[in-house]
Formats: sequence, C-alpha cells, structure tokens
Amino acid sequence: MKKSRRPKPPSKLSEEAGTWWKKIVEEFEVDDPAGFLLLGSALEAFDDMRKAQAILDRDGLTIADRWGQQKQHPASLTLRDSRNLMLRCLKQLNLDVQPGSPLGKRGR
Repeated sequence: MKKSRRPKPPSKLSEEAGTWWKKIVEEFEVDDPAGFLLLGSALEAFDDMRKAQAILDRDGLTIADRWGQQKQHPASLTLRDSRNLMLRCLKQLNLDVQPGSPLGKRGR
C-alpha cells in the first residue's frame, strides 16, 4: 500500500508550531482532511497563546485603566481562550498520548 504524502505545515504558522505540526502528523499519523483542519486550528491557537504569553511577560497580568485602577490584562483572556481552543482541537484529534509524556510515545 502506498503511503500518503504528508502535507507541509500551513505557511501562517510560526516555526515552533510548524515543528509541532510535523511531529504530530508523523508520530500520530494524522492523514485525513478533518484531522489536518483540526491540527491547523490547534496550532493557530497555539501561536495566539504564545503571543499572549509574550505580551503578559512584558506588561504583567494587570494594567491600569483610565482612572488608574488595576484590571485584568486583556491578553490574559486571549491566553485563556486560545489555550482552551488548542486543547479542545487536540482532544478532537483523539491523539493517543500517554500521561506524563511531553507529546509522547503512543500508548498501546
């Protein structure tokens, strides 16, 4: 049986997300259009999460509003939402990841 050609990561993904794309597609044999769509969405959310983390690292978790009162940084909401979206997409992919592994060896 001929092995299907694995698509390259979408060009809009960061280098880090592109590396994750390659690892996941290879290790977990993602090979259908729905799987690629879910993986792409997960990794776009991953990139958004990283951007929000960088903003929060720079600015802190709170910012001053126009009256000088501290309030939650809006990037913290982006961080939360993008992390949740990424995890939901990865869950939908039904990857067989062993607990405690960074991405892991496939469970049997």
